[in-house]
Amino acid sequence: MSKKIDLNWSVYDITKTYPEVIDIMANLGFDEIKKPAMLNSVGRIMTIPKGAKAKGISIPVVIAELIKNGFEITGNMPDISSMGSKQFQAKETGNIVLLKDYLKRLGNGEDLESVKKDFVQNFSDVDASEIMKAEQELIKEGTPITEVQKLCDVHSALFHGLTKEEKIANAEKAVEESLKKEETSEMTTTTDAYVRKHELAKALRETKGHPLYSFTEANEKFSKEIADIRGALEKGEDVSKKISDFRQIAIHYAKKGDLIYPLLKVRYEISGPSYVMWSVDDEIRDELAAIDKECNHDEEWIKRVQAVLTRADEMIYKETNILFPICAMNFTAEEWYEIYEDAKDYALVYGIDNRWEEAEKYVQDKKNRHEAAIYEGEIVMGGGHMSAAQLEAMLNTLPIEITFIDDNNINRFFNEGAKVFKRPGMAIDREVFSCHPPKIEPMVRSIIESFKNHTRDSVPVWMEKQGKPFLVTYYAVRDKKDNYLGTVEVVQDMQFAKEHFTS
Repeated sequence: MSKKIDLNWSVYDITKTYPEVIDIMANLGFDEIKKPAMLNSVGRIMTIPKGAKAKGISIPVVIAELIKNGFEITGNMPDISSMGSKQFQAKETGNIVLLKDYLKRLGNGEDLESVKKDFVQNFSDVDASEIMKAEQELIKEGTPITEVQKLCDVHSALFHGLTKEEKIANAEKAVEESLKKEETSEMTTTTDAYVRKHELAKALRETKGHPLYSFTEANEKFSKEIADIRGALEKGEDVSKKISDFRQIAIHYAKKGDLIYPLLKVRYEISGPSYVMWSVDDEIRDELAAIDKECNHDEEWIKRVQAVLTRADEMIYKETNILFPICAMNFTAEEWYEIYEDAKDYALVYGIDNRWEEAEKYVQDKKNRHEAAIYEGEIVMGGGHMSAAQLEAMLNTLPIEITFIDDNNINRFFNEGAKVFKRPGMAIDREVFSCHPPKIEPMVRSIIESFKNHTRDSVPVWMEKQGKPFLVTYYAVRDKKDNYLGTVEVVQDMQFAKEHFTS
């Protein structure tokens, strides 16, 4: 017996009959359907077509997803005949399916203008998120990531100038005027969904010190450098130094790769950027490195320079009109604060260094609040958390000998394993000085005393034992307020380094 859904039924009645529809609709963007209060109230008067219109979600996409999950759709079907029978069949496909077909045709080598003609005929505009979903579905269906990545630049040419994001970014005033005219229109909710994403990204880009502010400032510099290099090439000038300087874009890409893409993929299940844009970033970076090393600056080299500049230029466009709005709609304030703090670990791009006071306060308050603790069987620390068993195994795995002495000069910890400098277990809880011969004790006392009075933070001692070089380093251990907590002694066999540099 087939499962039938009448589009005239209320969402409440449909989910009572077919509970599995809740997850299907939620995955399409109908978040409220998982809220019992909303389902039991608004859901009793809301139909799927009305809900799709309110949420700005394409009804053909909804129908296609329901059919894919085994449902037969009846009732008053939305009028979609204007989309063209060749490219669209109501019960079998939706916007994303159409987009996937265009991308596949491009991947199969069909002429760009031919595909673009069909695209323009069937879509007056398209949301960038649908492009991203189409690429993700291609990957899920088995299309090699490398193939999807190769299409990335072609996609940009296909959709360039036709996405809502592009129109909003390049014609903001016109959009504002159109919104005023559409305030009473049924499409206001849908339009607002697109505009809100861009407006939020714009607000963040204009917030001094915010990661999007810094990313945008860097992109503006990159755009200027691209124009300078192109201008120099036209004049026949040497662009070697300009290319070398422009390679700072690799730092920009590294920050995206470490701080943006994984967060979107893991926490928000938005994997398109990490699969496609990340690969393009790497190719641009690698090509710039190869070009920079090339000595023969012939016509072929110039063509390669022009090509990689075009790709970099397109990536700036994609970041501004696709990536940044997606991030703005999803990332929380706390996540932006963390991105800002982690970005400090990277080299500056063209000397750009922006301070975000709001994030600075958050990070400092977090540091002040944090104290290492035991929670639900794990040791929670500033850098993360792990079980006691994991911590012990990690310390025993490190290729070093570790001794920790507390602020009262008492041995508190030795890591386990074979040791060149023997440490009997019975020495735990004994004063450290009792473990050293009389001729060494004064040196140990001097080191620890210098740590306590803050005259030194570390003391390295090189020595030879068993015919091998060893580095013994003493470090002062201090808390976040710089209070002395103890001393850690680290012993490392440096034979591997000797062999590496003398072989």
